[in-house]
Amino acid sequence: MLVRDNMETKIINGFQIVQDLIKLRWIPEILKSIHLGNRRYSEILKSIPYISHTELNRKLNILIEKKVIEKESNGDNTNYSLLSFGEDLVHIFEHLEDLEDKYFQSTETV
Repeated sequence: MLVRDNMETKIINGFQIVQDLIKLRWIPEILKSIHLGNRRYSEILKSIPYISHTELNRKLNILIEKKVIEKESNGDNTNYSLLSFGEDLVHIFEHLEDLEDKYFQSTETV
């Protein structure tokens, strides 16, 4: 019984950690953008339609604080990169996209 309770707790805690991040607007888009090679602030901003400077700054700071991404400064250049947790989240997002493609493809008729 203790093993089952521990496993349920781990699942619930893991789900809560992921849910707390992905429920925030723009987080999946920002992580996917960085994953696709947009490492500079301007590249990330340009790759996500309709996100404001203020919102991008706010979300980047949250992601840094939660150890999802890191900010690297080299002289005048600042780059963002995914940490292991960020890579894992991107994998989850890609899996969710695959599920959508597999099970919920558009049934619109032309």
